[in-house]
Amino acid sequence: MIGGGRASVVVLLAAAAVLVACSPAPPAVTPPLGEHVRIEQGELAGSSDSGMLRFQGIPYAAPPVGPLRWQPPQPAPGWSGTRSAARPGNRCAQVGAGTDVPHGTPGSTSEDCLTLNVTVPVGTTPTSRLPVLFWIHGGGFNAGAGSDVDPRRLAAAGPLVVVTINYRLGIFGFFGLHGLPGSGSFALLDQQAAMHWVRRNIAAFGGDPGSVTLAGESAGADSVCAQLSSPGAVGLYQRAILQSGGCSTANIVDVIRPGAGPGGDTWKPLPLVEAAGAGVATALGCPDPARTPVAALACMRALPTERLVDGAGVYWSPATGTATLPRRPSDIVVDGDLRPTPLLAGTTRDEGTLFTAAFFDRGGGPLTEAGFRTLLGAAAGSRSAVATRSYPLGGGRSPGRVWSDVVTDRGYACTALATHRLLGARAPLYAYEFADPTAPSPFAALPPHLATGVTHGAEMPYLFDLVPGQPPLAADQQVLATEMVGAWARFAATGNPNGGSGPVWPHWAGDGSILTITGPGRGTVARPAAEFAAEHRCSLWDLG
Repeated sequence: MIGGGRASVVVLLAAAAVLVACSPAPPAVTPPLGEHVRIEQGELAGSSDSGMLRFQGIPYAAPPVGPLRWQPPQPAPGWSGTRSAARPGNRCAQVGAGTDVPHGTPGSTSEDCLTLNVTVPVGTTPTSRLPVLFWIHGGGFNAGAGSDVDPRRLAAAGPLVVVTINYRLGIFGFFGLHGLPGSGSFALLDQQAAMHWVRRNIAAFGGDPGSVTLAGESAGADSVCAQLSSPGAVGLYQRAILQSGGCSTANIVDVIRPGAGPGGDTWKPLPLVEAAGAGVATALGCPDPARTPVAALACMRALPTERLVDGAGVYWSPATGTATLPRRPSDIVVDGDLRPTPLLAGTTRDEGTLFTAAFFDRGGGPLTEAGFRTLLGAAAGSRSAVATRSYPLGGGRSPGRVWSDVVTDRGYACTALATHRLLGARAPLYAYEFADPTAPSPFAALPPHLATGVTHGAEMPYLFDLVPGQPPLAADQQVLATEMVGAWARFAATGNPNGGSGPVWPHWAGDGSILTITGPGRGTVARPAAEFAAEHRCSLWDLG
């Protein structure tokens, strides 16, 4: 018995050993990301603060300098060792915005600027596969940088991986000459190069390359619409956010100051861009591009940045009729040809106050009553009598303040509504109007007679910390900011802003509804689109 018992024990031990050997090993625990990350070009050393990992100034394309000026972006070089990613890259060449901008947009003469920044919540692992928010800054295609915003609140709320980018601006981003590949498109091609970089590298930061939301404000929103329209961006995004810009039919400079002509349009036919380029080359002393195009281009590439940075008096913006942007985005929308994409889109209630301040108050003095009537007549044409009744002067509102309403309605609210109606039937769409009457003006200090509205960009400090100076938010504004950040983050993650404790966002259906965001206790409600159209006098402008 004793011997048999010993044998039984031996058999049991052997069986246990076999079972242990055949049992699956416990799953390996993936450690969270640290400040060192390896991407396709080499190793990065980032930094951490406020619960975020930051990787800044990462080159996504080669510096477009020397012979690469006015060429499509080329692959970024790699490096040996570890590259510091603790600071943002250079701002792309631009004229500074002046001292009246609260948080500052300094000038730059650097063309070595094609970099991006990645913000990741601490605790993210390489296998987290977080949704990605790809932010394109505004600034009229002539100013700004990805580092002007700190997206930490959005990154935390998702959680999300947030990418902010720089792209060539002004003459460097949109110059054109007949026969020059990429004419009028260099900035859009930069954005696409950054999108491709994200597709290849964002998994190293815990991001999901198959879940990307393009987002932008003002010219950033215009850029998003351009990418929705561009064959070169197919497959690089899944959702989009348009804030105070996008697929507008309006020539916005002509809206602000009628008579600007096609040169003030956001979307310019390629021949117009090429003609502007030829005129600038000649004015700057280069050979006639029509006779010696190679010599003219070589001359322009040899000019110092300082001679070009002011744009030589041209409003540079994207060309249409190109391989990058074959058609005007608004035409693609009207024709029903824009790729169906879930959208969150909206405007602020009083967009025009910022532009009235910039074009009139700082460009020669406040608008007079006579000046207002001249502008309104030029804008309304045969409907001038109706327009005069629709935009009455008086009541303690200056002519400039009333003109701001015209700019808001004609250039932003009504064109956005027309876009909502066309796109809302083709893909999920959530529309808003930001109307918190207490919102600060983040981009410029407005004169008192224009400071009574919810101006262009007023939603930005509710979503981002603006670098380096965040306009202070009161307690109730902070509550609204938390609601908005949650909604934006949920949309970036799922395509639906609903699910939090804030107001219910209406899904666009039929004639549609627009969420008017006024803040806690101020009656944030979903309004029928027809009510929004009446408030903004859209029937006058034949836009809804």
